[in-house]
Amino acid sequence: MIQHQRFYNPVDYVLQLIGGTWKVPVLWRLRKKSLRYSELEKDIPHISQKMLTKALKKLEAAGLISKTVYAEVPPRVLYQLTDKGQSLVPLIETIRNTGLRLMKEDGIDYEQLIQEEKKARK
Repeated sequence: MIQHQRFYNPVDYVLQLIGGTWKVPVLWRLRKKSLRYSELEKDIPHISQKMLTKALKKLEAAGLISKTVYAEVPPRVLYQLTDKGQSLVPLIETIRNTGLRLMKEDGIDYEQLIQEEKKARK
């Protein structure tokens, strides 16, 4: 159970685990390698520190990511997918590919949006 909630629908359960604006972007960026907080913050457009911290805490509590703290000065913290989190990557890829297809069908140029976003960040 998530926060003492009872679920009768497995799809609803998964959506509670990964739903919201920022959890999937975090999981997607961690799919291939471990990243530091600052790397995630730079790579996810429009995310605030508060929302990144909240998403990381929820994903860690759900067992989807783990945090490794290195005893260095300054402290180094790396986030990585757990096996449970890694098991969701194919699902996220399917959702992403479906989204790209539907965006194209609806006349939304994803590549142009990304290029505009990159220009705006400079």
